[in-house]
Parts: sequence; structure tokens; C-alpha cells
Amino acid sequence: MPQTFDVVVIGGGPSGATAAADLARLGRSVALIDRAGRIKPCGGAVPPRLIRDFEIPDDQLVARINTARMISPTGRRVDIPIEDGYVGMVDREHFDEFLRVRAAEAGAVRLTGTYLRIERAGNVATVVYRDKASGEERRLDCRLVIGADGARSAVARSEVPGGREIPYVIAYHEIIEAPAAVGSYDPARCDVVYDGAISPDFYGWVFPHGKSASVGMGTGRDGVDLKAATAALRAASGLTDCPTIRREGAPIPLRPLDRWDNGKDLVLAGDAAGVVAPSSGEGIFYAMVGGRVAAVACEKVLTTGKAAHLQSARKLFMKDHKAVFRILGAMQDAYYKSDERRERFVTLCHDVDVQRLTFEAYMNKELVKARPMAHIKIGIKNLAHLAGIVPATGRA
Repeated sequence: MPQTFDVVVIGGGPSGATAAADLARLGRSVALIDRAGRIKPCGGAVPPRLIRDFEIPDDQLVARINTARMISPTGRRVDIPIEDGYVGMVDREHFDEFLRVRAAEAGAVRLTGTYLRIERAGNVATVVYRDKASGEERRLDCRLVIGADGARSAVARSEVPGGREIPYVIAYHEIIEAPAAVGSYDPARCDVVYDGAISPDFYGWVFPHGKSASVGMGTGRDGVDLKAATAALRAASGLTDCPTIRREGAPIPLRPLDRWDNGKDLVLAGDAAGVVAPSSGEGIFYAMVGGRVAAVACEKVLTTGKAAHLQSARKLFMKDHKAVFRILGAMQDAYYKSDERRERFVTLCHDVDVQRLTFEAYMNKELVKARPMAHIKIGIKNLAHLAGIVPATGRA
């Protein structure tokens, strides 16, 4: 006989593990299925709000970053200090496992295997997966399912209308043994490289992780040699001779799906729902928020018996983050089209108001409304750059 649960969560990354932990703490019976052995390519940056909202202990932070450097196609550099705080860095290999262990400690049942399909009989959904240890098909009966199985989600493609149509970039990075400060590498600074030679439509990065570092790039275009671009990025940073620990690649979605649920017994979360921020590619915070709102939606359905509450996951997420996603998407559309536009974007980053508003919004995950005149000034400068009124390499 299949085991029976209130909720089965498919995928044990930050989104799925968060949803499983939240539901288990509410006293729900939860199974968490994860493939294990897969580490998502990720810069690993986590803002203070994530650390605060999700109670992340200090020992999960492998580095604290106090400066971000923007590098233009011509090599111009703009250093942006992180005032009154820091950006924490995590290593996904250990951070994701920490979240899964925490979900199990809250009461979720951890299972290792690969999702195959969902079968239904009446009001019961049966999740079928292949157990990793035995290779056998196993079955879990449940009332609700959370699909948190990442970009190009098998759950989304088979269960949610529109789940097959989602834009994405392919991200690739190399985790290397990090030296002390060498070349242009600084273990207390994140470098973001806006250069068409590295990525024609996204960016490259060098993010310190304490004893290691993530060096990588992303692109949505076919034919780009990701490994060659990353090698060039390592060379430019003076990191060519650092030993490589591991290499990883995966798709990263660029737009939230229009629908996250199937209207009866399933809701998506995290990358499966497309909640990675445009322009920045930031995903950990939004994945964990996505897991939390999916858990809230499931709890409402379990309490009331009304499947319509599954829609509340997307509504809750968009209520808080839709405006940020819209603005970041507009920035990507405006400035990632060419090196001339990327040059202008880095020039815009010289502006102190841009720096402060950007990091206040990043750290707290909300648009800053306290300085309306700064917003107006930034808007005027933005239009001037897009219209070509000011030089690309000069300060506006």
C-alpha cells in the first residue's frame, strides 16, 4: 500500500525544502522527494532579508561581501559599497542540504529518488517516483502536491497550463579554490561583468565563497561556448591557475509563469514557477519565498477543502514582488541588448542615488519610496542614456 501524506513536495532545493519545513511545523504530514547529487550553478548571494526571514544561522555564510564591482565592456569599473550591512554568500552544496535536514527535523519525511508522474483516483493524487537506492517505482498518496523541481520542471510541463513555455538562460559556473587577493580578485567583493565577449545577453560573475569562489556566466543564445567564456573570465581575474573543484550548468528561468496551479491539487514553487529575478538572475530569496507562499496556499486548501486557494500562492508572491520583477525586466530589455547599452548601464551605476536605491531595494526586497526626488533624477538620467543624449563612457 502507498504511504499517505497531506502534501508531497517534489524537489528539495531552497523552495521545496522551505515549503516542506513550513508545512511540517504546522503539523501536516509531508514527504519531500529529492534526486540528490545535483548542485545548481549559483553565485550564492543571499540578502539580509533572507537571512532574517528564514532564520539562517551564521555558520551557513561562507563569506560576507561589502562591495559590488560593475565592469563594463571597455573594462571600466564602478565599485558600489554596501552601506550599513553586507551580502551573505552560501555554497549551494551545503546550504541546500542544511535546508533539507531542517525540513526533516521539523517532521518532513525525506525520500531520495526521481519524479516520474502523478496518477489520480477520485480525490487522491498518487506521486510515482523511482527510488534511488533500489531503482524501483514507489508510490505516495496525498491530498496536495507542490512541484518544486526546478527550471524546465517536469511537474509544470505535465500538470500546469503554460508550464512548457518559459524563457530561460543557461547558466554555467566553475567552483574554484579561491586564493587570497590576487590579480583583480578580492575575497570581499563580488564582480559583475557586463561584456558581450563573456555573455551577449546576460552577464558574467566572480563571487567569493570563502575558501572557494564561483566564476561563471549565463546566456539565452545558442552557440555560445560557455566554458570558453568562463575561462576568459577566469583569465581576466587572475584565476586561471586556481584548481577547479567542480563544474555545473543548468537553465535559469527569466519570467514567472502566468499560472502556478492546476486548479485542483497541485501548485508550483521556485524555479518551477519561474521566480528568478530578471536582470540580476537572483533566485535563492525568491525561491524560498515561493516555497513559503506555496505552503500557505496548501494549508488554506487543507483547512477549507477549497482548491481555489491554490491560486493564492501566486497572488501573495506578486503582491510583494511584481513591481520589482517588472522594473528589473525592463532594465534587462533596455540595457542587455548591446555592448553600447551595457557601457551606458555601468555609467549609470556611477550615480550615488542609483547605488543607494539599488542596494536598499536588494537588501530589503522592496522598492524604496523614501526619496522621490532621487527616483525622478534617476529616471531622467535613464532616459538620457537610452536616447544617447549623454556619452556612454562619461558620468551623467
